[in-house]
Amino acid sequence: MNFFRGVMGGQTAGPQPSGAETIQKLCDRVASSTLLEDRRDAVRALKSLSKKYRMEVGTQAMDHLINILQTDRSDSEILGYALDTLYNLISNDEEEEQDETAQKQADDLGTQFTEKFIQDPEHITLLLTLLEEFDFHVRWPGVKLLTALLKNQGVQVQGIILVSPMGVSRLMDLLADSREVIRNDGLLLLQQLTKGNAAIQKIVAFENAFERLLDIITEEGSSDGGIVVEDCLLLLLNLLKNNSSNQNFFKEGSYIQRMKPWFEVGDDNSGWSAQKVTNLHLMLQLVRVMVSPVNSPGATASCQKCMYQCGLLQQLCTILMATGVPADILTETINTVSEVIRGSQVNQDYFASVNAPSNPPRPAIVVLLMSMVNERQPFVLRCAVLYCFQCFLYKHQKGQGEIVATLLPSTIDANSISAGQLLCGGLFSADSLSNWCAAVALAHTLQDNLTQKEQLLRVQLATSLGKPPVSLLQQCTNILSQVENASCLRLFQAGCFWGDKIVRRGSKVQTRVGLLMLLCTWISNCPIAVTHFLHNQDNVPFLTAQISENLGEDERLVQGLCALLLGICIYYNDNSLETYTKEKLKQLIEKRIGKENFVEKLGFITNHELYSRAALKPQPVFPSPEQMLFDHEFTRLVKELEGPSSRQIDSCGRFLFNQTWKRCSVLFLLHTGLITKAVHKSSEEEKKEEEVKKTLEQHDNIVTQYKELIREQDAQIQELKEKVSSMTTQTEQLQATVSQQQSQIQQHKDQYNILKLKLGKDNQSQSSQGDTQVNGLQTEELAQLREELEELRRQQKLLQTQLSEKDAQIDSLKSATQTAEAPAGSDNTEILQELEALKNQVQTHLAEISHLKAERQELLRRAEAGDSSSDAAKAELENRLAAQTAELERLKESRSGLEQQLAAATSTAAILQTEKSKLQTEVQESKKEQDDLLMLLADQDQKIHSLKQRLKDLGETTVALPLQVEDEDDLRDQTSDEDDEDED
Repeated sequence: MNFFRGVMGGQTAGPQPSGAETIQKLCDRVASSTLLEDRRDAVRALKSLSKKYRMEVGTQAMDHLINILQTDRSDSEILGYALDTLYNLISNDEEEEQDETAQKQADDLGTQFTEKFIQDPEHITLLLTLLEEFDFHVRWPGVKLLTALLKNQGVQVQGIILVSPMGVSRLMDLLADSREVIRNDGLLLLQQLTKGNAAIQKIVAFENAFERLLDIITEEGSSDGGIVVEDCLLLLLNLLKNNSSNQNFFKEGSYIQRMKPWFEVGDDNSGWSAQKVTNLHLMLQLVRVMVSPVNSPGATASCQKCMYQCGLLQQLCTILMATGVPADILTETINTVSEVIRGSQVNQDYFASVNAPSNPPRPAIVVLLMSMVNERQPFVLRCAVLYCFQCFLYKHQKGQGEIVATLLPSTIDANSISAGQLLCGGLFSADSLSNWCAAVALAHTLQDNLTQKEQLLRVQLATSLGKPPVSLLQQCTNILSQVENASCLRLFQAGCFWGDKIVRRGSKVQTRVGLLMLLCTWISNCPIAVTHFLHNQDNVPFLTAQISENLGEDERLVQGLCALLLGICIYYNDNSLETYTKEKLKQLIEKRIGKENFVEKLGFITNHELYSRAALKPQPVFPSPEQMLFDHEFTRLVKELEGPSSRQIDSCGRFLFNQTWKRCSVLFLLHTGLITKAVHKSSEEEKKEEEVKKTLEQHDNIVTQYKELIREQDAQIQELKEKVSSMTTQTEQLQATVSQQQSQIQQHKDQYNILKLKLGKDNQSQSSQGDTQVNGLQTEELAQLREELEELRRQQKLLQTQLSEKDAQIDSLKSATQTAEAPAGSDNTEILQELEALKNQVQTHLAEISHLKAERQELLRRAEAGDSSSDAAKAELENRLAAQTAELERLKESRSGLEQQLAAATSTAAILQTEKSKLQTEVQESKKEQDDLLMLLADQDQKIHSLKQRLKDLGETTVALPLQVEDEDDLRDQTSDEDDEDED
């Protein structure tokens, strides 16, 4: 311990050891000591020496410190000392100010120690394992050490962490630590971890990073929060920038809606802190990342729609029109609104409706344009306004038409300032930057809009008093051709006057470049505008003079633009002006300029260093106003005119299969550059080109027709698919209904079978259930009626037997009478005929009785089955019963008449028997027996009538009482057969 006191404490006698020797002894003690306390003191001493003797400690003690991390996991104190020592060795953060050489040496030293530490990937894995320790003295130094490693060798460390099991998940747990120091340093660690590594960014995002970070921002006070909010926003930017997967996850997770409260500002916007400005600036950048023009169009449009629906765009417009907002925040807000509305017609229409809180209210577009043409406004603010105006008009023909309409005679309001008047004012002002911005803004009102190009030709400007008005197109060319212009301009329709100023514009490169870009955009793909431009006799000589002169470096760009303008006049010339046809213009170029010289001057545009910078992205970002020369959309126009478009190349490829090689060579020349080709080609080539164009147009027309046909067929197919889908749905519904009905039918069958079984049991127990009713009849009464009917049936059978015997006797008497006495033959024959008629009537009565019996059985079956089908059926049965009753009455009357006739016949027979005693006796006996039979029949009829009357008294309305019934077994068999038929 005296040794450590010498190192850490007071002075001792004798020579002092050097730093390297002391470090060597401490390293030996760390490696050889068996006591944990000794090793802990040695590591603590190394920590105190690590900043002053960084090189020595790093070269001698790093391996021992790593070994401590591996072996002494149980002691958090020694682990903390070891991690702090390693952090001091690897970190390049210095508190004291150093010169550049010393700082560079320190950075190199940290990089060397980092490379040594990560030579074995297990060291990073070990460090990730230590981060799981909850002890503050272990976790916090581990976070700082890993952050320093990522700063020095980010790519290598990222690769190791990426392949480490649960490596990223362990680091995400730091955000949930309740100790703010560890959580905040964890944010810094994740910032370094997610830089430039899309795979790790995706893993972090899917570890619920967005939810956690937005919660932290809300807890810390959103834009009013401190440095922690800034760290969270920087991490969000790392996760979302140039990562389409995370952007889609952010949008689908409804996190865009949670950004709206960030931009809620009050009426009093004075006294913004520097931290609030930084936070809000990062928040605006986060919005721009989601709608950046470099993203895929579909993703950008989806985010723009979401921002409008959740009210985020409205909130940004509120900041835009608010007072007291810092200039840099206002500039960034304008850029953000620009990209939120770019290409989205709904958002563009909403922005057009926004008014500034002024008296009277003015559209936001007008207020912004006033700032753009005001030379006192900051340069970055004017660039932002120009970008906003460009985005407002991007793919928005409605907005283009509204801006151009403010310059037309029918819409100009002299009492208010319009967007068109501000643009013309900037175009003819003394400030070259205003000239350029106004020219580019006007060019965007004409971009890809042939209608507005023709409409803008109607705009007339008035010069000084006494001079005739000139068109806007002519005035632009006049400014180009004049070195000094003292004309006082105002809008002829609006009476807007810009003052008596002598303006030297012709010598300003920026002004001329802006005007030339405007003219090129204006007359491109518009033959009418080309004709108007060529109609001025001074324009072509001015262009040829500019191109043919040998000017300095600053004027080369103007020469190139003049060459481009002249080339557009050739390419889009419809030869309607005889003075300047295509052929005459080409001859003029060949004589005064030379074709090679013309092409060389044309190349000055694309060879300019600022041209490539402007072609990178739509936003106009320039370090200084002097470098503000090219517009992004103009670079696209140059590429279209001087390079083959994809559509033209595709047409050329299709054409190669159908035309001769000679025409193919002409077509190849056609696509080396439209302007270059227009200058070089001869009249024969022009004719061949016209043929090629016609062929291509025909081919394109055919392709268009087929596309329309295919589109129609696709629509029909889609309609049929919808119908099939609808019919399939209906079929499924019907099948479900059928299945349900089948189930219900099966249930009803089951219930019917159960009821039938119960009914059978009830029939068996009818004798014991006195209160049971069958179709309105008491069971006891029905049984009594059945017994009476059975007795009548037996009597009827007996009568039928007796009647048969009597018939036989009558037949024998007939034969005896015919042989016995001839005189009495006629009388006997008459009697026999009457008896035969009586027999036939009896047989008829029996048949009717059988028919009534069958009907009675049918009615009885329905009564026992409990059939109560409908009131109509009951009424029908009642009618039939009444008819049968009437028929029975008729039969009774007929029987009475027959009885009287039979009595008369019997009397006649008795008289004959008196004459013939033997025959008389037999005939008398026969008469008595017949009388008995008739009496029995009368009694039976009387009983039938009484039974029918009794049934009526009991309330029977559906069953007709039969005269004859089957036995009980036949009745039950018939009932059982009818039940089986119902089940079928």
